[in-house]
Amino acid sequence: MSSSWRDALRGDPIPWLLEADNPSVRAFTLTDLLGRPASDSEVVAARKAIMHSRPVRDILAAQYPAGYWIKPDVGYSPKYRATVWQVIFLTDLGATRTEAIARACEHVLAYAYLPEVGLFSAHKRVNGTFPCLNGNLLRALWHFGYGAHPIVQQVAETLAGKVVEEQFRCRCDIVSPGRDRLPCVWGCIKVLGGFAAIPPAFHSPIIQAAIARGVNFLLSYDLVRADYPYAEKIGELWWQFGFPLGFAADALEALTALAVHGAADDPRLIPAFERVLDKQDEQGRWLLETTLEKTWTQFEEKGRPSKWVTLRALQVLKRSWP
Repeated sequence: MSSSWRDALRGDPIPWLLEADNPSVRAFTLTDLLGRPASDSEVVAARKAIMHSRPVRDILAAQYPAGYWIKPDVGYSPKYRATVWQVIFLTDLGATRTEAIARACEHVLAYAYLPEVGLFSAHKRVNGTFPCLNGNLLRALWHFGYGAHPIVQQVAETLAGKVVEEQFRCRCDIVSPGRDRLPCVWGCIKVLGGFAAIPPAFHSPIIQAAIARGVNFLLSYDLVRADYPYAEKIGELWWQFGFPLGFAADALEALTALAVHGAADDPRLIPAFERVLDKQDEQGRWLLETTLEKTWTQFEEKGRPSKWVTLRALQVLKRSWP
């Protein structure tokens, strides 16, 4: 492998990522790729511009004054227009907390939490406490400053305990009626993303154990072939990169989860990183191969070079390079 992550690129996409048309990507490029501090004037300006960008404006324009989207309930359905998804997408975009976003977060805390089990649920029943949902919401709520909230703290501990006890088993991943649930690799990746949002100083012993369990699960299978347990198969989307991802995950997000938790130097991952690099074009850019439909906004055009996917690829390459 090359001595530097930038040497492994076929071109230099950084000036393209820094263009003003996508302030979210610009802000992440300045901080994550170029190492600028949060106090840097260009970072401050880019983060301010995020709140005036089309995706953020479109999402917030569809919000009801009470803080929800569509209807005042749990907010999981319909995908991807209900409340839960907007909180997640706004996190993906790097939005900062405003009164409107605070109302959205508080609506999630009030309506999506299932106190009898200590987890968020898609429909106020125990079988709706999907690992992916809880991982995504942990990440989002920490991002928006709710990490100290008792519900967020309870969800983190309960989720970690479930991971240690039964791995990442999900009712959506059942081989046949009456059979045991299988551990879900998408859920594993989202849970690791949720725990990554929690500063290490706040990682309890059970959270540390859950992170180790997740890292071990991802490394126990061939990430290139995605031969993880699944009722059918992981699917073609594993190597079709996109933005945003919602409840699904791809190989790039799997590598990101491993990199964030300090495991990207495992030699078993070299073929996966080589495949990521093979997917770039001659300008060092990656395509948007998939994106979500039925959202309040359009993030990028499918089939064209993607600033979001390119950013995702470069973030993981920089974090992982020796």
